[in-house]
Amino acid sequence: MEKINAKLLNWASILEQGTRDQAVTTARMPFIHPHLALMPDAHLGRGATVGSVIPTLGAIIPAAVGVDIGCGMIAVRTPFTTDQLPADRRPLREAIERAIPLSAGAANRKVSREHTERRLDELTALAEQAGFEPGGYAKRWELQLGTLGSGNHFIEVTVDEEQRVWLFLHSGSRGVGNKIAQKHIEVARDLCDKWWIPLPDKDLAYLAEGTDEFWAYIREMRWAQHYALLNREEMMDRVVRQFAEWVGLGSADEVERVEEINCHHNYTEQERHFGKDVWLSRKGAINAEKGRPGLIPGSMGTASYVVGGLGNPVALNSAPHGAGREYSRSKARRTFTRDQLREAMAGIEYRDTDAFIDEIPAAYKDIDRVMADAADLVEIRHVLRQIVNVKGD
Repeated sequence: MEKINAKLLNWASILEQGTRDQAVTTARMPFIHPHLALMPDAHLGRGATVGSVIPTLGAIIPAAVGVDIGCGMIAVRTPFTTDQLPADRRPLREAIERAIPLSAGAANRKVSREHTERRLDELTALAEQAGFEPGGYAKRWELQLGTLGSGNHFIEVTVDEEQRVWLFLHSGSRGVGNKIAQKHIEVARDLCDKWWIPLPDKDLAYLAEGTDEFWAYIREMRWAQHYALLNREEMMDRVVRQFAEWVGLGSADEVERVEEINCHHNYTEQERHFGKDVWLSRKGAINAEKGRPGLIPGSMGTASYVVGGLGNPVALNSAPHGAGREYSRSKARRTFTRDQLREAMAGIEYRDTDAFIDEIPAAYKDIDRVMADAADLVEIRHVLRQIVNVKGD
C-alpha cells in the first residue's frame, strides 16, 4: 500500500499519472472521510477513478457510482467436472447467444417466462415505493431484464483448479440504470452551478444530504442496483437452462447450484468506517468484509477469481473488481489485431469477430499482478479458467 497523501491511499503497483492525478483531485473534495482508497485495478474514469472507494459525509457524487449502476458479477458452481462435458462446446455457446440478447441496445421480444414476470413484478412494486416510473427513463426497461449489453460484459463457462465447472457472468442495470445515472449527474451539476460551488471537475458535482434531489437519487439508485442484481439472476437462470440441455438433463432444476455468489462492483451503501457512518461509493470495487465471498474477473482469455474478503479496514473493506484497462478501446483497436485475439483465446470457444479486438487481454492490466497487489485485501479461494466465452458486440 502506498500513501499518496493523507486523503489518498493506493494499492495499485501500476498507476498511470493521469489516473493518479484524477484520484488526488477527487480525494480533495471536502466531504471525503477518512480517505479515498485506490484499488489495484485503478484506471481513468469519468469524474472519479474506476477502481476507487469513495467514502463521503453529508454528500454523494453520482459520477462516483458511475453510469452502470449496480454492475457486477454472478457465479454458480455446478456439480459437473470437465470430464462429464460434451466435447463440442460450440452448441452451448450458440444456445446461450440465442437465449440471452447480447448487444448494447438488446431487448427481449416479449416477456414469456414465469421467473421473468415475477422479477418484473418485484421491480415494479419497488419503483412504486420509491415514487418514480422507470418507463420515464427507458421505455423498454422491462424487456431489457435478462439481457447482457456489450463492452466488457460477458457470460462464461469456466473450470476451477479441481476441474469443477462454474457458470459466470458480468452485467449491470442496462439502459434504465444508465439513464438514471445520467439524469442525476446533470442534476448535481445544475445544483452546484446554482449554488456557485466551484468544482475541480464538473463530473465531481455532488448532491447534499437532506435535499430532495439527494434522496431522489438514493431511491432511484437503490432501485437500479436491485435491477442489476435481478438482471444477473435472470440471465443465470437462462444460462443454467441451456447448460442443462447441453449436458443431457431434462431441466434447469436438475443442475444443482452447489455455490452461488452475486455481487455489485458499481454501487453505494451506507457503512461505518473510522467512527462515522458514511456513504461508501465503490466505483469498480467489491465489498471485501472479512469472510465475505466475492468475484474478481480477468479479461477475455485470462483467469477469474473467487475470493474471500480479509476485512482490511484501511482499504475500507474493499477489493478490486477486475483487471482494469491499460488501453482505451480506440487505442486497443489501433494496436492489436484479430490474429492476436485468436492467439489469446486459443482453446476457448468464442465468437471469432473483429468486434472483440478492444477486449483483448493485452488491453487490460495483468490480472495476476492485480491479485498480487490485493494480497492484503482478499484471499483467493478458486481460480477459474474459461472454456466458453459469450460477449455482445
